[in-house]
Amino acid sequence: MRILVVNPNTTVSMTNKIGQAARNAASPGTEIVALTSSNGPASIEGYFDEANSVNGLLQAIHSAQNYDAVVIACFDDTGLDAARCLTDKPVIGIGEAAYRCAAMLANKFSVITTLARSVPALEHNLQRYGMAHQCVRVRSSEVAVLDLEGNNPAACSKIEAEIVKAIDEDKAEAIVLGCAGMADLAGSLSQRYQIPVIDGLACAVALAEGLARLGLRTSRLGGYAPPPEHKIQQAFANTCA
Repeated sequence: MRILVVNPNTTVSMTNKIGQAARNAASPGTEIVALTSSNGPASIEGYFDEANSVNGLLQAIHSAQNYDAVVIACFDDTGLDAARCLTDKPVIGIGEAAYRCAAMLANKFSVITTLARSVPALEHNLQRYGMAHQCVRVRSSEVAVLDLEGNNPAACSKIEAEIVKAIDEDKAEAIVLGCAGMADLAGSLSQRYQIPVIDGLACAVALAEGLARLGLRTSRLGGYAPPPEHKIQQAFANTCA
């Protein structure tokens, strides 16, 4: 099985980190192909960055060949619906994957994300997925995405401070880490706080493997019907021009 894990921002070091985390989560025999968007922002923090990253994300998926599923490695689920129009292979966003897994492990959960400007987009997605009633709160750690590169003690301390507040104030029974750059923290934080601390990347890889193994594909009827080929070619020609 071959799974594309697409980083919708253009920071290659983050793609490398995400790719390794995805390989750690994948089953034996699953090949993870980590891709970086060809154009867009260096990090995705809020609505503007999200919109600016969609074309590069779609181009990366369109250019790839011989894959069984796609994981979009941005917690905003950047371009998720458009990507599902582009391919009939399962496309999983790490935000949706994390929320749905959290809901099966706890009655209620809190999300710890990066900057405050990212909070409304995540709250919107929770409403859209029908998961808002199980999410107590989306908390900002005020850690920039690129500050998660490497082992940054200050960034980790801010994230942990919000986890403590989520447990004490929100009465959260599980924590969802709201950024792909936090993927390597989930295991140690679960052990430290003795509750599920959920990494959406690992959840998305597992769900992608499961859907692909079942032979399920994205519907080609209704909203996810593929666009006409000339529109696809025009979109990517404009990008390259």
